[in-house]
Amino acid sequence: MSSMDWLACLLWVPALGVLGIVAARRHANLRESVTLVTALALFLSVIQLAASGESPRWVLAEPLPGLELVLSPEPLGLMFGLIASGLWIVTSIYAFGYMRAKHESHQTRFYACFALSIGAAMGIAMSANLLTLFVFYEVLTLSTYPLVAHHGDDKARAGARTYLRILLGTSIGLLLPAIIWTYHLAAGGDFQPGGILAGRVDATTAGLLLALYVLGVGKAAVMPVHRWLPAAMVAPTPVSALLHAVAVVKAGVFVILKVVVYVFGMEFLAGVPFERALLWLAGFTVLAASLVALRQDNLKRLLAYSTIGQLSYVVMAALTLGATAGLAAALHIAAHAVAKITLFFTAGAIYVASGKTEVSQLDGIGRRMPVTMTAFAVAALSMVGLPPTVGFISKWMILQGALEADQLFVVTVLVISTGLNAAYFMPIVHRAFFREEQSVPKNHGEAPPPMVAALVVTALLTLLGALAADALIAMQSPVMLAGRVE
Repeated sequence: MSSMDWLACLLWVPALGVLGIVAARRHANLRESVTLVTALALFLSVIQLAASGESPRWVLAEPLPGLELVLSPEPLGLMFGLIASGLWIVTSIYAFGYMRAKHESHQTRFYACFALSIGAAMGIAMSANLLTLFVFYEVLTLSTYPLVAHHGDDKARAGARTYLRILLGTSIGLLLPAIIWTYHLAAGGDFQPGGILAGRVDATTAGLLLALYVLGVGKAAVMPVHRWLPAAMVAPTPVSALLHAVAVVKAGVFVILKVVVYVFGMEFLAGVPFERALLWLAGFTVLAASLVALRQDNLKRLLAYSTIGQLSYVVMAALTLGATAGLAAALHIAAHAVAKITLFFTAGAIYVASGKTEVSQLDGIGRRMPVTMTAFAVAALSMVGLPPTVGFISKWMILQGALEADQLFVVTVLVISTGLNAAYFMPIVHRAFFREEQSVPKNHGEAPPPMVAALVVTALLTLLGALAADALIAMQSPVMLAGRVE
């Protein structure tokens, strides 16, 4: 098969998967088999496309003369595609155990929407211009809405409405005007290493455009457009994993990084004073979200606010505007993906096995669920930024990038937030392993085997990711060096 064929597979495989899942709706085992085969086929397609070393250009449509929907791979998109498609495999395995253990209804709709959302994520990853990116960005929002509203009760519907209102409101009200404005100023919207706006706009216009992008990409959850993320925690845990690690929030920070690198260019943005105000907003989001997480007792809400803070590490690194910081931003997308999905997997495993949802209920649970809580501890270390995890490497690189750019503000945020991360994660580990159970315990052990297997795999990826960091950095180096600030 040619590289163009593998590129086409990134849309056709999820689409055929949706049809297969719906066709197998009356047979649970077959439906799950179709889901898993689809996930594997998609991951192998991304690997083959990356291995080809080619960048085919696939024009999907031309809705207006000169306005094309186009897919074409590049290093950042391939990285995002590998993350999303690879984690879909383990998330599917986890979901099989979770959905069956909880006897969830509407499982066919769940798996079909999941496949559709991953297909949308592939479209975002391979978008060759801003118009294509926007279309798939909206498809991702709409395809994940039924997943957030999955339970169908008042709480789920309210959370889903907040999710849809904020994400559609920011994308249509801010992101779309930014894209239209960019097309007007640059006479096009094709992504280009080093950016397309240099020499076409003044610093004031560029600063306003950047603000529209940063706040218009609501999926990145930069404050004050972050409320959708905690509201979406009403969804089943596999959906939370999708939102936080596999597709949605990763799509958000990926889009911001791609806009910085391919639309503005780091060298051009270095001369835009207002860019610093957005850097400070990202830093404020890191600290504010960490402080809110510190006060949470509900485990999933704690993880949600942790995600808000961790996402703004990526935004902050991207806006530091240096090659090292840009590489750190890309690496932290991957580091956060594997660690945060592990944390949500463990939260779901605890809920399925014990019915517990609050941090205050976890005394001694590590003795009943040692595998689960060991995985939690590994992922927590990565979130804090401690060795031997991949999170240590990505945070260390953000620090290096900040020092190279003389950004003492970023250094300060990193130091304070790392302490806050430790303050809300490490006590959970202590509770689990070093405290006695305070009430008559429910007789339980680990969660169902598919769930445990999935969280073990992602915990191992959090450790092994440290070994793969050099390969990812080498993959992204040409992109970041093309827009470097001397």
